[in-house]
Amino acid sequence: MGTPLPGTVGPTERADAARNRQLLLDAAHELVREHGVDSLTMDALAKRAGVGKGTVFRRFGSRSGLMHALLDHSERKNQEAFMFGPPPLGPGAPPVERLVAFGRERLLHLEVEGELHRAAEIGEAGDRYSGAPYGLLRAHVAMLLRQADAQGEIPLIVDSLLAILSAALVMHQMHVLGYTREQIGDNWEAFVRRVVTR
Repeated sequence: MGTPLPGTVGPTERADAARNRQLLLDAAHELVREHGVDSLTMDALAKRAGVGKGTVFRRFGSRSGLMHALLDHSERKNQEAFMFGPPPLGPGAPPVERLVAFGRERLLHLEVEGELHRAAEIGEAGDRYSGAPYGLLRAHVAMLLRQADAQGEIPLIVDSLLAILSAALVMHQMHVLGYTREQIGDNWEAFVRRVVTR
C-alpha cells in the first residue's frame, strides 16, 4: 500500500487526528463556498477553525497540500455516491441513465466547488490525466459505455465525454458565456445519448 497524500487519511491515523482533519476540511469547504478559492489561505483556515497556524501546516504541509486534501475529500464522497449510492447515479439503473446522472451530479458539484477544481486542474498540468482521481472517473465512464454497448474507441470516447465536465470549461460556460448548469447538463445528456445510439 502506498504512502497517503499529505492531508489524506492513513491506515493508522488516530481518531482525534481524523476529527481534527475533518474539522479543518469542513472549515476549508465553508471558506471556498462563501468567498471563493482565493480566500483559502493557511491563515484564514486557522482562524476559521479556531486553531493555530502551525496546526494547519503540520496537517497539510502547504496551501497546495490543503487544496489537494480538500479535493481528495470531495472526490471520495462523490466516488462513493456513483459506486455505491442509490440509482440512477449508483448501481441499479440502466447504464445510459447512470451516465446521464453522473454528468449532472458532477456539474452540480462543480457549481459549488468549481473554482477549487479549476485551480487544481491548472496546478496539476500534466498530472491531471494520469492521476488516480481522473483514472477512476475514466474507469467508471468506460464501464458504463461498455455496458451500454457503445461502439468505437472507448478510451477516446471517455476522454471526450469527460472533457465536457472539465472544471475550467464549465466555469467559463457558466460565468462568461452565461449558460446554466441545466443547459450544460442537457448538452452532456445529448452527447451521451448520441454516443450510445447505433
